[in-house]
Amino acid sequence: MFLEIFKEFTFEAAHRLPNVPPGHKCFRLHGHSFRVEVHVRGPVSEPSGWIMDFAELKEAFAPLHAQLDHNYLNEIDGLKNPTSENLARWIWQRLRPGLPQLSRIVVRETCTSGCIYQGEDA
Repeated sequence: MFLEIFKEFTFEAAHRLPNVPPGHKCFRLHGHSFRVEVHVRGPVSEPSGWIMDFAELKEAFAPLHAQLDHNYLNEIDGLKNPTSENLARWIWQRLRPGLPQLSRIVVRETCTSGCIYQGEDA
């Protein structure tokens, strides 16, 4: 039986979107309280009864959290245009090598807006 678990992380960061028209509000420097969900999918192992220890997810995300939290996203290598979509893919690309069970990344930049990324583009 395959199940999916997730752990949610938060970070504060500033960014601007350089590829929108100059009059667009996101062209200006602004910040968000980002929420990121890291999902993994797999079989429930015995005797633990879980897919993976949540502490392993926390440990895997910790270096990324350190890079993102209270920083200017545009200055981070690979995030020149830090849309939610690009941020989700950036996180995936860095977590996937150490988390082969990774199934999706959810990035919320506001309470009502975000992105779901489920793997490398076909």
